[in-house]
Amino acid sequence: MNTKDFYKKNKQYIFIIASLILGLILGGWMFGSSPTKDNRNAQKDDNKTEAHQEHQLWTCAMHPQIRQEEPGQCPICGMDLIPVKKNNSSEKMDPDAVMLSDAAIKLAQVQTYKVRKAIPKRHVELSGTVEFDKTQQAKMTARFKGRIEKLFANFTGQYITKGQKIAEIYSPDLIVAQQELWDAAKYKQTNPALYRAARQKLKLWELSDSQINTLERMKQPATSFPILSPVSGYIQKLPVAKGDYVKEGQVLFTLTPLNQVWVMLDAYEPDLATIKIGDHVKLAAEAIPGKMFKGNISYIDPFVNKQTRVAKVRVSIKNKDLLLKPGMFVSAGIQDEISKNPQLIIPKTAVLWTGKRSVVYVKKANMFKYREIILGPEAGDFYVVLKGLEPGEEIVSHAVFKVDAAAQLLGKPSMMNPEGGKTNTMPGMDMGDQ
Repeated sequence: MNTKDFYKKNKQYIFIIASLILGLILGGWMFGSSPTKDNRNAQKDDNKTEAHQEHQLWTCAMHPQIRQEEPGQCPICGMDLIPVKKNNSSEKMDPDAVMLSDAAIKLAQVQTYKVRKAIPKRHVELSGTVEFDKTQQAKMTARFKGRIEKLFANFTGQYITKGQKIAEIYSPDLIVAQQELWDAAKYKQTNPALYRAARQKLKLWELSDSQINTLERMKQPATSFPILSPVSGYIQKLPVAKGDYVKEGQVLFTLTPLNQVWVMLDAYEPDLATIKIGDHVKLAAEAIPGKMFKGNISYIDPFVNKQTRVAKVRVSIKNKDLLLKPGMFVSAGIQDEISKNPQLIIPKTAVLWTGKRSVVYVKKANMFKYREIILGPEAGDFYVVLKGLEPGEEIVSHAVFKVDAAAQLLGKPSMMNPEGGKTNTMPGMDMGDQ
């Protein structure tokens, strides 16, 4: 049987089979589950979610060394664990750096500072008291012995003007010297040397020419002699009283002007290395709020007191309005430029000290890396950096100990373990293996 005869004989069966195949194809197209574009996208999202869940880690905000694959509570502090954020930064992870999440940084109150150059200025705080200017003091001593008949200066603190009479003294020696002046005056023309000698003797007793002329014109010897003040000022000491007998050379009173005073500051040994004569000083007295005084250091004591371990620093202050009074407590601030050229400076709070090493933590993205630096002199609240940092780098300025503690727990290089490696925070506990 040829093909044509076979087709004619089985034509009905072939039509039925073809109809069934076509029906299956149409049914599959209309009701089948062939993957559409949306289904394919949904499947991809499901695959991503599964992959994300598969690699999601959980950590503690206070103990970043904790890593778990399931949520729960921190085995150290009991806080709820938070998901570890994936680092989308293009920065390559440094094996020696500490990685902290944004939540951990915020919770630990970590603050940073961008390293920069500036003119370093030092600031030293000192305290002291106001004293008399001893170079302005004047002591009046008795040039001859006698008895104080009258005393016009009655108390310490009394203001005396120059030339004011403050006392009258009876002296037998003065009476004899006055008689010698009278006798010499009779031979003033024939023996002028004798006359000049008699007047010179009275001048040595600090009598003025007008006083000597008055004595020379007197017909009877003076029984008392006036004592005049050589300067203007306040009576600081008055060791005599009316009726006292005084000896030659005995101090009668001490006068001190207050238009210029000394401020004596206490400088401890570390401060002595940073101050020098001529430094500008600003002073404030608690008794005079809102008022600032200015002066310059005029003297630094070359000796340190063995008991107090301080050396005295003297500042001369103009006291025109007499606001500063001897005995007042004052505080002083000394500020000066360490260098005329800009230097690299960082805050003192950013530095950790361990022996001779100075340590900071440099921040890059969310990574914190230990670094040793070499420091120069102090500059107020800053240090000058000699080596180890570059301008523009960002360092931790607050909560440095917290970052260092995280580095120790993770076995990274840290202040107490510069080489890195696992350390135990407590005997019998390996916190880094959690």
